[in-house]
Amino acid sequence: MRAVLPAAITFVIAATPAVAQQPVPIDAERVSAVSPALERYAVEALSGREWADDALSARDRALVTIAALIARHQSDGLGGYIRTALDSGVAAAEISETITHLAFYAGWQNAMAAVDAAAPVFAERDIASGDLPAAEPEEMLPLDKEAEAARQKHVQSTYGAVSQGVVDNTESLLFRDLWLRPGLAPRDRSLVTVSALIAAGHVAQIPFHLNRAMDNGLTKDEASATLSHLAFYAGWPNVFSAMPVAKKVFAQRDDHDG
Repeated sequence: MRAVLPAAITFVIAATPAVAQQPVPIDAERVSAVSPALERYAVEALSGREWADDALSARDRALVTIAALIARHQSDGLGGYIRTALDSGVAAAEISETITHLAFYAGWQNAMAAVDAAAPVFAERDIASGDLPAAEPEEMLPLDKEAEAARQKHVQSTYGAVSQGVVDNTESLLFRDLWLRPGLAPRDRSLVTVSALIAAGHVAQIPFHLNRAMDNGLTKDEASATLSHLAFYAGWPNVFSAMPVAKKVFAQRDDHDG
């Protein structure tokens, strides 16, 4: 059973058992005092329908939400969602690795703000450094040398004359290090990357990473559900900006598979 969250960030609802426990950490009474309509949408649409939709597991929804909040530097409510993630089956090691990963994809200070939000949650759950991924794992995931060589050749020829430093760091830090860390499964690493890109409005970067996510095991239905979920946390405009890109990726993969 999900642990009871602190009253200041939990729904307090005298309602049916179906909505007695909410995955959305919010002070319903406080929200209702300002916007009763917002509370209704939070309870009925976001928590009652979106989070309950099994097109994407609660675990994945928690990862997607954390990635979106980090990318948008919305750390005020992040601690509550980290609790939701832990209660939904996300390991502390996976949250730790998500924060590390998004330092590179959402910006360093956004990750540092996430550290500040996670620290008290880890402390209250007795999560110690020994429970978290090592700074330098003894064994990394295998590298697809052919695919990485092709990616690096394209980036070098396209952008080497613009910034060799970016090209070199992309190879050495991201694709030959960060993406090979075993603390987060490749499919989940791709999922948080795509979620962060959509949440931040980085549409041009979505095709490569959405294709990579689906190569890593994210299904079309899960990708579609991720878009629906992100509409609430990144806003409808950001999601509609991403929709044509996702549509094209889906179509190209369907044509290739067909």
